Amino acid sequence: MSASPSPRRVVLRLLWPGRRAAFALAAVILVATLLPLLAPQLTRRFVDDAIAGAGTGQLTFLAVGYLGLAVFGQLARMLTAWLASRLAWDGTNRLRERLAEHALGLDMAYHGKRTPGEMIERVDGDVVALADFVVAFLLDVVASLLLLVGVLVVVLNVDLRIGAVLLAYCVLIGWFMVRAQRVAVPAMTRVREKFAALFGAVEERLAAAEDIRANGAGEHVVRRFHRTSADVYRAELRAERVGGGLFAVTNLAFAVGTALVLGLAAWVQQSGTLTVGTAVLLFQYTQMVRSPFERIIDQLQQYQKALAGVARIGGLLAEERTLPEPADPTPLPATGPLRLELTGVHFAYADDDEPVLTDVNLELAPGETLGLVGRTGSGKTTIARMVLRLYDPTRGSVRLGGVDLRDTDLASVHRRICVVTQDVQLFAASVRDNLMMFRQDADDDLLREVVTEVGLGDWLASLPDGLDTVLGAQGGGVSAGEAQLLAFARAFLSDPGLVVLDEASSRLDPATEHHIEGAIDRLLSDRTAVLIAHRLSSLARVDKIAVVEDGRVVEYGRREVLAADPDSRFAHLLAAAGLGQPRNQPRNQPRNQHRPDHEAMSGVRR
Repeated sequence: MSASPSPRRVVLRLLWPGRRAAFALAAVILVATLLPLLAPQLTRRFVDDAIAGAGTGQLTFLAVGYLGLAVFGQLARMLTAWLASRLAWDGTNRLRERLAEHALGLDMAYHGKRTPGEMIERVDGDVVALADFVVAFLLDVVASLLLLVGVLVVVLNVDLRIGAVLLAYCVLIGWFMVRAQRVAVPAMTRVREKFAALFGAVEERLAAAEDIRANGAGEHVVRRFHRTSADVYRAELRAERVGGGLFAVTNLAFAVGTALVLGLAAWVQQSGTLTVGTAVLLFQYTQMVRSPFERIIDQLQQYQKALAGVARIGGLLAEERTLPEPADPTPLPATGPLRLELTGVHFAYADDDEPVLTDVNLELAPGETLGLVGRTGSGKTTIARMVLRLYDPTRGSVRLGGVDLRDTDLASVHRRICVVTQDVQLFAASVRDNLMMFRQDADDDLLREVVTEVGLGDWLASLPDGLDTVLGAQGGGVSAGEAQLLAFARAFLSDPGLVVLDEASSRLDPATEHHIEGAIDRLLSDRTAVLIAHRLSSLARVDKIAVVEDGRVVEYGRREVLAADPDSRFAHLLAAAGLGQPRNQPRNQPRNQHRPDHEAMSGVRR
């Protein structure tokens, strides 16, 4: 199997605009470089002719020619800027799409250690820095280097001695700049890292603003923000000191170099070798040598940011999934309910040997439903994630439709499994896109039918643009109940063979919940289902019950059998929730018939 390309090659390939566009850009840059090189030649001719007593007409002609070169040079530079910006943003947009796709494909373990704000900075912020640099590189680095080479060639032809001195001077300045990067780039990399941490912290605090205010944690949040901001300040201060010192030293070197070249030109002119016009020409070309280096130094910060961004982009692209896909995947059955089997499933996180699941064995026939109950942290959600193949077991197997999930591809898993959770994610997009998750095969009549079936027919009719109505970010303008019902509509549209419900009706008020009960029954009809129960009353429709404690299934069986057994754990949970009462109450276990079932579960919310 051939090795995958390095992240740097991936970046360069995505930035490459194509042969035709690259040729057009190169031609424009070449014209924008040659025109300024011709202007000093006209200046020399003007000075020498004026000293020789040339007529006004000839001098006016040279002056108009100089003005024309200046105007066309600026036009060429404007065209270069437009074309470079267009190509740079096209390339970086391709890179941004590639990064987003790669990041979304990484495992839950990776995203669990990083905040959304940090991921936004990794996917977008680094790419913006790279886009800014690409434009500056084409305009100020490539064009300036071409201009520098042109100046050196011309000066060497005018006077070999002065040209040799100027060449040695440029080599010395270039060597100094290369050495300076060894200090400047790491400093800017630290700045990018500190900014990513700051954005991540701000995003987290804004998302939790309501809880922060309600619990009086504002002062603590401000202190944390100050500490994170101080890290950014210290990193930026160091980077600015490095960049400022480099700028000052380079300016001093330019002043010394310009004085040296002018002194040589004056000495050669006095010996009669050079004309006054040629001396002026050398002065202008000396200033042109200064200009490319100044532009490069002005872009040094962008260069540092870009190198840091490329390093971080490469680091993100180098991250690999820990859930490999098989080379020759076995597809899940295309239709019908799926058999679910968990056999000897053990699980522990890669960076922690503490077992999360131990020897879990569950089996559901096609069309059966399973209710998972247990306290917070007992392992219910982890079992559901195994079924969704968000994690792979460290031992044992999870099989759907007789196929080990490790032997199938994730696209097949996503087609045949649907999950509805309490936390519904809506996008700043149309109702149609929110229902179809941006798939393009929407049947509007089917969408309206499904939306009506889950109880949102009147809501859809009230929208100004129907299915084309754009919902706000984070579901702005949609109530929690409406968002939950939209999630159920998504599930209907995917037509899955296995449904995972994470107490999907817990956010609904009684009236709204009544609308959805029938929809849930229809959704689960002729489908295999796993229900994570936070309220025991929601388990009336399940066929089997699994009670989970400390990562183990401590009780498993038919719901009616467990409910009828007064000694079963499930029967005692029902009794504590006021939904049933075992005949033999264990000693030291008080009974509270009036306590709500979600309290009886003692914080079952994962």
